[in-house]
Amino acid sequence: MSYPVEHKTVFVLDKGPLFARSCKQSIEYDVMSKTKTPGIIPAAPITKSMWTCNVETMIEYMRIVFDIFPCRRLIRVVVGDETLSVWQQKDQNIQQVMLALGQVGPPGPKTKDEENVIRGLTEAVRALCDPTDLQQEIDRDVIQNKGRIICLTAVKSESQMRAFEECVSDAILQHNQLAEDSESLLPISHCELVLVHVTPVGDDSKITERRNREISPLLYGEVYVTQSGKLLYNRLMQLVQVHYGLSSTTVTGIPMKEEQNASSSANYDVELLHPSQAHDDIMKSAHSDGLVIPSKEGLPTETVTLKWCTPKSNVVELQYCTCAARITPVDVNSRPSSCLTNFLLSGRAVMLEQPRKSGTKVISHMLASHGGEIFIHSINTARSLLEDPPSISEGCGGRVTDYRINDFKEFMKENRLAPALPDMMTAGVNHLNRAKVHLERMSRFWPLVIGETIIFNMASHIDPLPTIIVKEKLDDEDVLECQKAIYHVVGMESRNEPLPTSSAGPRGKGPKRDEQYKQMWAELESLIRAHADTSPQHQRVLECLLKCKKPTDDAKSSPKKAKEEKMEVESNTEQSYAWKELEKFQKMTEKEKQELNKTESGASATKKSRLSTDETQFKTKGAGSLLSLWTDRIKTVHSKRHVEFTGRSQSDGNQAELYQNLNKQLQENAGMEGSVPTQKGTGIQKKM
Repeated sequence: MSYPVEHKTVFVLDKGPLFARSCKQSIEYDVMSKTKTPGIIPAAPITKSMWTCNVETMIEYMRIVFDIFPCRRLIRVVVGDETLSVWQQKDQNIQQVMLALGQVGPPGPKTKDEENVIRGLTEAVRALCDPTDLQQEIDRDVIQNKGRIICLTAVKSESQMRAFEECVSDAILQHNQLAEDSESLLPISHCELVLVHVTPVGDDSKITERRNREISPLLYGEVYVTQSGKLLYNRLMQLVQVHYGLSSTTVTGIPMKEEQNASSSANYDVELLHPSQAHDDIMKSAHSDGLVIPSKEGLPTETVTLKWCTPKSNVVELQYCTCAARITPVDVNSRPSSCLTNFLLSGRAVMLEQPRKSGTKVISHMLASHGGEIFIHSINTARSLLEDPPSISEGCGGRVTDYRINDFKEFMKENRLAPALPDMMTAGVNHLNRAKVHLERMSRFWPLVIGETIIFNMASHIDPLPTIIVKEKLDDEDVLECQKAIYHVVGMESRNEPLPTSSAGPRGKGPKRDEQYKQMWAELESLIRAHADTSPQHQRVLECLLKCKKPTDDAKSSPKKAKEEKMEVESNTEQSYAWKELEKFQKMTEKEKQELNKTESGASATKKSRLSTDETQFKTKGAGSLLSLWTDRIKTVHSKRHVEFTGRSQSDGNQAELYQNLNKQLQENAGMEGSVPTQKGTGIQKKM
């Protein structure tokens, strides 16, 4: 059985004279100086030693581990060649470690740096060989003993750092040999060495950081360089999250009364640490963007922000949770953290929601205490397995109510797998691949929703084309049946028959009949093209469709070309353009004509000539007189409105006479006036 590396951790503290120095980070000791009381001289700021910073940071590291993983993650402390604790549960607490450190005392000038660290690393390797209570319950032959060593030290060169790594590697080999002959020791199968080089604040270091480097088959090493004080604390907080798989959650908007004024309240934020499993569901959701922000406590890590929901009762209601994990505050001594802890320990439950800019409120987590320990619960935001199974009408992306359920039932029946008979199990035939190929061919074009298809809603009109076209082989009779179906659709379009589509669009109006047939032809072509490469017979069906598909004339296929041709006909002569301007001008009212003349008073003469009714202005454009314009208009436009009379269209110029008896009567009645009106062709002429 393999325990994780974080099951056993050994801290090695360097007690050399270098750590008796100041960390060079000042701290305001006299808080009364902030009030500026007259007559009181404030005390000067103080600084901590590097040894004190190392101890406080290590204790904070241990506090987080003991709060979140009681009894499962064990830590021992080694100073020099002295071990301050053991693997038993009675020593796995902060009080025992603090008492032991108090007896060790501060670092002194007589201690040699290198010998102090080497003895501590050797003792740490020996401590890893000691079995824990959990490991003693299992047979030692199946145990893979793993552990981690964290050393807070200060080295002078890279060679000294490599000497520490070689010391640990040699110590592992020696203790593994001793463990083979001893029943009370376990050989080390894997070890991680984390060397943290600490310097005073503001000092530079020549040591290079290294990540996850293999020192030996049993030892992997990392080197970190950091300054003491607050920076060392930030580095250890980052490492504890990496080593134990922790994540951070910041609870925002916590209402809290002010300490100085109990009648007023303000909103505070509290950052919590917990196992990363509590964020698995929220990170997979589509609304995780914007939740992850930099840590508000100044740590070099990221945190997930969740908003406080005011609790409605003291009773923890039964919630469908997917995960529950212990929590611990990042700043355990702050007033907001203390108030939140006391509030939860009183039996209250706090719901946490995702901050979203729009949409409904989503409650994804809950804070509650059980047996004196506080847990964060991940609430399932999706459909619960305890509820009724979801309807097929509630698909992904919203409520879709028009799935082709009945068609899908038939599709499943037609593509069911059946056990292969012994006679079918011939050599070299893979029936599973044949089934996959068949299913792929049957589903190349298969719309899921009724509203997305037309041809599958008019099966009575195009049958049996959808069934035949998906076949692997077609004969001449199948091709003929498909062609008949295509011809039937062509007849429907010529008769302008309606198609079975949705009558209501997004604004209550359905698509036009031409658009419906256009969509139908495009969908039918997509269906046949999906299978056109299967065989030459399939290609024949596609060719028949392309021939029968309603051809678009030049005007529809090329609107630009048709427009140009129309403009060319209309602007055949300058007279036609002038005539159009004249008609436009004549349709205007008197007031519009006056306004147009005013606006055009300063325009060019060319523009005036297009709108004027004066005959001389038309002559300037070479159009001739008004009579000639009217004659050309009659010849070009009005003469084409009907078929010309045969008598008027004779080519020899002799037009047929109409009303021949009328000429005789006119001659008899007009003999006394000296002029004889005659009628020839279609006009009555005076004959002098």
